[in-house]
Amino acid sequence: MVKERKWIIKDAADSETVSRLTSELGIDPVLAELLIQRGITDFQQARAFFRPDLNHLHDPFLMKDMDKAVMRIRKAIEESTPILVYGDYDVDGTTAVALVYSFLRKITPKVDFYIPDRYDEGYGVSFQGIDWASEHGFGLIITLDCGIKANDKVEYAKDKGIDIIICDHHLPENEIPAAVAVLDPKIEGCGYPFDDLSGCGVGFKLVQAYSSKFGIPFENLVPLLDLLVVSIASDLVSVVGENRILAHFGLKQLNENPRTGLYAMIRLSGLEPEHVTIDDIVFKIGPRINAAGRMESGRVAVELLTATDEAEAERIGSEINKYNNERKSIDREITREALEMVQSGACLSSGNATIVYNPSWHKGVVGIVASRLVEAFYKPTIVFSKSQINGLVTGSARSVHGFDLYDAIESCSDLLENFGGHLYAAGLTLKEENLPEFCRRIEDFIGRKITPEMLTPVIYVDSYLDFDRITPKFVRILKQFQPFGPGNTAPVFLTENVYDNGNGRRVGADAGHLKLELIQESQPYRHISAIAFNKAEHFEHIKNGNPVDICYSIVENYYRGIANIQLRVKDIHDREDLF
Repeated sequence: MVKERKWIIKDAADSETVSRLTSELGIDPVLAELLIQRGITDFQQARAFFRPDLNHLHDPFLMKDMDKAVMRIRKAIEESTPILVYGDYDVDGTTAVALVYSFLRKITPKVDFYIPDRYDEGYGVSFQGIDWASEHGFGLIITLDCGIKANDKVEYAKDKGIDIIICDHHLPENEIPAAVAVLDPKIEGCGYPFDDLSGCGVGFKLVQAYSSKFGIPFENLVPLLDLLVVSIASDLVSVVGENRILAHFGLKQLNENPRTGLYAMIRLSGLEPEHVTIDDIVFKIGPRINAAGRMESGRVAVELLTATDEAEAERIGSEINKYNNERKSIDREITREALEMVQSGACLSSGNATIVYNPSWHKGVVGIVASRLVEAFYKPTIVFSKSQINGLVTGSARSVHGFDLYDAIESCSDLLENFGGHLYAAGLTLKEENLPEFCRRIEDFIGRKITPEMLTPVIYVDSYLDFDRITPKFVRILKQFQPFGPGNTAPVFLTENVYDNGNGRRVGADAGHLKLELIQESQPYRHISAIAFNKAEHFEHIKNGNPVDICYSIVENYYRGIANIQLRVKDIHDREDLF
């Protein structure tokens, strides 16, 4: 089902630079080449890369309107004006709310938080949320991970005597809301040196600025970084520059002294405490936090993330775990239905884009299903369901590498009630009668803009690697390249002509994965464990003793405190199918 991926070997770095860096750092040439690929060509740059420093964070007051935001919060605190921390229902929004709320409640009792209902209110700032704030006497709302397009909501709040500070990281439209302060590094002319903060990251810069202005030691903010790394990992922002520093120290906090709610989530996810990685957040912790907003309410996630009582955190965490299990069951069933719909021709489109619609599908999982369909057909994809509350069709869109799907959706904005998102992921709502015309126009737009290269899934291989290079020292230094993520992806290696030692087997609930013990032909006495997710179709070929080429990343697997090197296989090519 999954489209075959092309392997592209990255160009070799300049041999003289590789040799010099190898000598200066005392590392394997392959590792030196990985550094050069990341723009690191001398000892000082390598030192800064391997030793992130919180002192290298940017001055938060470089962000436009930061001074206004800080002084408006100060005024609210001095005048005992109730402050409402308002955020989106996904991981980025709920971690942002938990972070700012946790900070503010230590300096004022007049603070609460609000997460809009995904189904009743939809994404972003809602009129219903502003009404709730007005009814409960709030004079200031701080929005997090939303608000940059809420022009009408800001005016509505103003009419009710409520000021709004917007903290967002999404792309703005031409007209910026007339809020008291608008913090968004993507605003043209903002001047902030790093524009890829998560929504939670913008919230952190706000509390950093307030602390700096009013003499709160930076050390008091460090316990908030475990929330921030969960946001950075889950929202797939780049892990370079300021985000790399924040993610590094966030992982340190998450592993050494996590907050009560995240510790409960680590345990319930079956992770090894003290050895949590970015991947663990992306695949285990993040989806569970997201499940609260998808299946019930994002408020439950904030309650977990701000819990201080272990028993309460365990109770809420177990509830969220249950939501996640429900989500997985619904996700599997809808994915099956969507795949059948495309294969039978019952979809809205299967040409330049994959577009499917079923009014009864659960709105909370359509984004996940869209991602599954991209994996299967590798085309820009939109999955639609219908709101039972307002009758609008709601969609979740996912793209392929190199294609700006947000731009495509924006070209149809006159047909839409609302839309928002990023380059590769977006959400939209429209009236059902506009759906055929939308599909026609989006198909046409994609057909004119997309290239054959964009429609071919690619794995970029950083370097060839023989198994004898994978030593404890090699792995120890490779670990220092972490945290991995967009902009600093886990290195991918290619090893040719490898065999299973005969103990390979299918694993997983549906026997869809492979657990292998691999040998490279040139080194028959070296066995390395490997896991290949969703690669069971290669089992018969491998079981029969046939050689394969593999591309993979190297990970450390922890079990009961013991670390083992494991290859995480990304793709397998049979030797007779060489590229």
